[in-house]
Amino acid sequence: MSFGDDDILQDFLVEAGELLEQLPGQLVELEQRPDDHDLLNAIFRGFHTIKGGAGFLQLDALVDCCHITENLFDMLRTGRRAVTSELMDVVLQALDALQAMFAELHAGEEPQPAPPGLLAQLAALVEGGEAGPAATAEEEPQATDDFTDGELEQLLSAVAEGGSGSENRQADGGPAEENLAGGDMTDEEFEALLDQLHGTGRHGGVPEHGLADDEQDTAAGPDAEELIDDAEFEAILDSLHGAGRGPTRSREEGALSGEPPEASPDPAPPPAAAPAQAAPREGPRLAETSVRVDTQRLDDIMNMVGELVLVRNRLVRLGEESDSEDIGRAVSHLDVVTGDLQAAVMKTRMQPIKKVFGRFPRVVRDMARNLDKEITLELRGEDTDLDKNLVEALADPLVHLVRNAVDHGIESPEERERAGKPRAGRIVLSAEQEGDHILLAITDDGAGMDAERLRSKVVEKGLMDQDAAARLSDSECYNLIFMPGFSTKTEVSDVSGRGVGMDVVKTRISQLNGSVDIDSRPGEGTRLSIKVPLTLAIMPTLMVMLGQQTFALPLVNVDEIFHMDLGRTHRVDGREVITVRNRPIPLFHLPRWLVARPTPATDWAHVVIVSVGTQRIGLVVDQLIGQEEVVIKPLGHLLQGTPGMAGATITGDGRIALILDVAGMLSHYGSS
Repeated sequence: MSFGDDDILQDFLVEAGELLEQLPGQLVELEQRPDDHDLLNAIFRGFHTIKGGAGFLQLDALVDCCHITENLFDMLRTGRRAVTSELMDVVLQALDALQAMFAELHAGEEPQPAPPGLLAQLAALVEGGEAGPAATAEEEPQATDDFTDGELEQLLSAVAEGGSGSENRQADGGPAEENLAGGDMTDEEFEALLDQLHGTGRHGGVPEHGLADDEQDTAAGPDAEELIDDAEFEAILDSLHGAGRGPTRSREEGALSGEPPEASPDPAPPPAAAPAQAAPREGPRLAETSVRVDTQRLDDIMNMVGELVLVRNRLVRLGEESDSEDIGRAVSHLDVVTGDLQAAVMKTRMQPIKKVFGRFPRVVRDMARNLDKEITLELRGEDTDLDKNLVEALADPLVHLVRNAVDHGIESPEERERAGKPRAGRIVLSAEQEGDHILLAITDDGAGMDAERLRSKVVEKGLMDQDAAARLSDSECYNLIFMPGFSTKTEVSDVSGRGVGMDVVKTRISQLNGSVDIDSRPGEGTRLSIKVPLTLAIMPTLMVMLGQQTFALPLVNVDEIFHMDLGRTHRVDGREVITVRNRPIPLFHLPRWLVARPTPATDWAHVVIVSVGTQRIGLVVDQLIGQEEVVIKPLGHLLQGTPGMAGATITGDGRIALILDVAGMLSHYGSS
């Protein structure tokens, strides 16, 4: 590639990557609130900043796409064009092209230019925006801090030709003319050029467009002659160094690379030295408050903390057996410090869930237009933190569930009107922390689910017999959508209806030690809840004994524990079941599966009720030890792939315990 410094490239990837994550949501929000000038300016600055960094790295493909999109947003924010759905379709395609180039750059490849047809569409929007409906003869566009390229060129031409009076708004035209003809610019000349461009409102007088009284007071304050704003400074740099390609550098571009503007790789000397002389007018730079750390290093630290937790567990157990009060106090203090360290390290791995949520406004918007539906999306709890590995793992399941809500849940505008509902459907995506878990919910106000229809469908597809389907509660019927091959969609489309996907979602969430639950009311809507642990690195478990061997059940799966009379079981559909609060629950004897011995002749046993996906089962164990936090260790080569085993750990008494994968164990042994 044409760029060389990997550190500068990494800075650009980080900074531009954050902007590209924000832009989809901002663009969809702008379509709903086209008069939000702050949002328009934020989007404009996003494209401008990406263009600046790409220009310094000579990434011409990104520069070209960003530059023309930036020009379009400059027209939008100055009122020369209006925001329309058709315009946003083209802008979102441009964003897709930028994201594709960014992905290629991440992979170490040269970014491919945007399709010529897309650039032509953007150019047509820019060229055809002279008389947009947002600007009228009676109402001038809102004044902004920036000026267009045309205004700048006209003004500089007037200065170069020695113009005066109203054409160049300069009382003594000499300094600027001499600067353009020469090569250096003094402070006075730089100030004079600013006065030509914006009047003297920000530098001691009133600008051409005028200000409100309170704004005039602010502009005419004691510091007004010493400061220029970011937009003015960027415009001056563009006028002096060119506006967009190759090694051109603006102040923001320099910030991306961390180098001063004088380090520009441009082989030709700049026509003026204004940036170096204007820089001292900025306030002092703040000290760095953050550093970039490789995620592998964080994982290594988390692994070491995990080992410390195991040692802590062992010492706590020994401290309980010791008669020494001093040892007890020391162990208690170690327990507290280890817990604090564990929490602190976990926080370094946390990321806000908005990194996932940010993609959904675009998903919902595009699907709604494709399906001719009107849908509003509401995001709640975007700042809820989650382990970075879980953030990445939840992205695809959540996308599928939101798409399912748009396609299956929300009715067409005509159907909603007939049902007495607003034409626009509503989907709420929320996240909140509950103890050591995160609760995610997707709620819609659509048609809801019909339990009777689901019962009929599962029998029709041969997935369950008539009697078994009749015994299902409404809640269990709703969870049938997670069965492999189950779909109520009668027409196959490019969105859904092929009977695949929802079972994969359930499996993926189960692999994250999470659970899924559905609640629905016909005609009112559906709520789908996902519960996942805050982190996968350290897991709270319930320790049980089977014979002389210790096993760990993930606590997220455990619902309740009780001691019961095994003589009170009975058989339904050839399976042993127990009745808990008038509900039949299948019963399985873990010793038969895992330690290869028959159930001892006893009338009483410990039963652990666990949730497995959409159903609850009872597991008979020999002995309950208690709750313990464990660090998951991978199984050795010989044991990898053992059915029902998720990993291993070391218990507080120094023994090795196998961590059970309840879903995998039931799938393998459940039919025996």
